[in-house]
Amino acid sequence: MNAIWLVVLPLLGAFLLPLVYRENIKLRIGIGPFVLGLNLIIAVMIWFDVAANGAHTIVMGGFPAPLGIIFYVDQLALLFVIMVILGTLILWLGKEKDYIGYIQEETLLLLIVGGSCGLVLSGDLFNIYVFYEIVAVSSYGLAASRGSYAASVRFLILGAFGSSLLLLGIALIYAVTGTLNLAHLAVLAPQSLQGIVGVTAFVFIIIGLGVKAELFPVNTWVPEVYTTAPARISALLGGIVSKLALLVILRLLITLYESSAAHLLLLTLGVLGVITGELAAMRATHLRQMLAYSSIGQLGLVAIAFSIPGPAGIIAGTALALHHAIVKPALFMLTKAWGKQLSDLAGASKVSLLSSLLFLVFALSLIGIPPLPGFWAKFLLLKGALETNIAAYQMAIAVVLIATVIETTYFMRIVRLMFQEELKKTSTLKAPALQELMPACVFLAILLISVFAIKPMGTHLNTLAISAADKSVYIDQTFDKTLFP
Repeated sequence: MNAIWLVVLPLLGAFLLPLVYRENIKLRIGIGPFVLGLNLIIAVMIWFDVAANGAHTIVMGGFPAPLGIIFYVDQLALLFVIMVILGTLILWLGKEKDYIGYIQEETLLLLIVGGSCGLVLSGDLFNIYVFYEIVAVSSYGLAASRGSYAASVRFLILGAFGSSLLLLGIALIYAVTGTLNLAHLAVLAPQSLQGIVGVTAFVFIIIGLGVKAELFPVNTWVPEVYTTAPARISALLGGIVSKLALLVILRLLITLYESSAAHLLLLTLGVLGVITGELAAMRATHLRQMLAYSSIGQLGLVAIAFSIPGPAGIIAGTALALHHAIVKPALFMLTKAWGKQLSDLAGASKVSLLSSLLFLVFALSLIGIPPLPGFWAKFLLLKGALETNIAAYQMAIAVVLIATVIETTYFMRIVRLMFQEELKKTSTLKAPALQELMPACVFLAILLISVFAIKPMGTHLNTLAISAADKSVYIDQTFDKTLFP
């Protein structure tokens, strides 16, 4: 099965969806889930093929690398592809049936899926930028669809600034090396990208991608957008799409920037994100705003993990990213029945006891209480940081532990309000609603991913993230080195 379909099907569905809505009313309900379901089947089939036969490249346009368009299909990319498709499919089912503007939202959702798949599979910087723009523009549209226009405009301005820096960084790399193919750049990087121009290019790229990755200091749009947008849009942008930019940064760190300066830069931004996000969440009085700031802190943890050199950082970052990609959307979806202010929780008669219990379990997992999956993800982070024996990472460990205490404080404040006596009297044991069943189902997915995905990744690092020792595997599979002097 060709991985190109992972990009083509959602993009084709996005352009055909408005026509289907006009011509056939019966098909309009099922076309989106059908496209996503088919895409998910293709992704899973390719996953098993790669697991059996190893990573491979796809050359498009008839031009050999580094001139042609290259897709590099490995297990790490497919893992995030499956995460995006499955997450979008689950959130698709959580829409309100009486909203007439869903044709626009559904089109943008399919565009995000297609752009996301292309973003994680692309083997050259130019196409990474193209697919990043598809994801970014679709995100702006979703944020503005039913959210605050002021927040959406600020998101757009900051996103445009980030895209400009990303393009400038890519242009600097091309000016120095004369190529944008990642495999070719991996050969040239030790001589061409370790100077001041190469490091400057990385700074521009990481800040540009940091807008979507919610990295400090370009994450000021997060609380505004996630607070005002519909719950499922906040769940998609904050819980799922935000991880893709960090995956691109990881690729660049491993293939192009092995120097300690690049890793320390990402570590610094991650630490600052954790500190600012958790402190702001502790002071928040709006439930969704608190979750938004918490998302900034959690993505800071992923950045810290990916900054750890070697396989330990890859595994820890991937575990944290997958855990956050399931737990945080579930928390956002559970907030649909609650009021805006935290004080509203004590009298929220629409909230069932099941919702409160689910929120408690998800919060405990996010904090890192054993034996929940969040504990093991944070354990991998702390273990990997300790093994580096570098002072900066020891400081990061202290920050992570302090942030965990802060996180426990504000989540327990929410739980205390939920389980007050007034809420117990008004809570009912009614049949579970859709927003309650969905988080319960995806929590089971967390356990399955922990068992069947995270552990095997440790034995496939050369295909997952192209570690420095096995970089030649990636280069050999992507182009013939005899083409270059």
